[in-house]
Amino acid sequence: MKTSDHTDHASVSTPVDHRSAVAAETARFVAAVKGADPATAVPSCPGWTLADLIRHTGSVQRWFSVLLRARIQEPPRTREVDLRLPEREDGYPDWLAESASVAADAFAATDPDLPMWAWGADQYARFWARRMLFETLLHRVDAELALGLRPAIDRPAAVDGIDEFLVNLPFATFFAPKVANLRGPDKTIRFRTTDGDDTWLVRLRPDGFGLDTAHPTADTADATVQGTAADLLLLVYGRLPYGAKALAHEGDEQLLAHWFANSAF
Repeated sequence: MKTSDHTDHASVSTPVDHRSAVAAETARFVAAVKGADPATAVPSCPGWTLADLIRHTGSVQRWFSVLLRARIQEPPRTREVDLRLPEREDGYPDWLAESASVAADAFAATDPDLPMWAWGADQYARFWARRMLFETLLHRVDAELALGLRPAIDRPAAVDGIDEFLVNLPFATFFAPKVANLRGPDKTIRFRTTDGDDTWLVRLRPDGFGLDTAHPTADTADATVQGTAADLLLLVYGRLPYGAKALAHEGDEQLLAHWFANSAF
């Protein structure tokens, strides 16, 4: 699957330049946290402070950059990387901005279509830029929520993020073990945007689950959740409950409860 020009759902969406979007999302993140108290609690990441959130996001960017430069062909044996963290937490926003520069250098040195190991569906270097984007975007949202700001999410990025999440979720059991519980006797859940015509149909089977790309626009589904692309992105990542006022849902309540109890990471 080429993530730069194709998504496995029922409509053709605006392509997202993941590499430039990482820089843009990091700049938004830095602008939000610059001058904020690093000890501020982050309710959407229980137990974390803003300093933890920034350190995690920059660490992911720097680690993925190491993987890209190494052109890894098998799972990495270590996650250790020289983070070059500043001594004081008030220096973390500038350090995060530098992390995006490290990523930009790694992107520039790596062909996105280069075959590489990846933990998800797309075994190419482009997987890591796409994954980095949504790590950065979601944690930028976490930071803004913690600071009482109203996050804005660009619609094309939100659509791409929903797709990226649902495409890769079946492969996430090694760090999100509850995903292994997502099985069912041929049950389907539809996710549909209300600010466009994007739709995804997830099918739970006795042996697992995945996107049903053969029948994504099937007339019926056992359960359906609808909302704007931005709200659906926050939903799949556990930042919004499916019962939130911004969302509409219908169908098998037990199926939805089962999905959302086991799908977040």
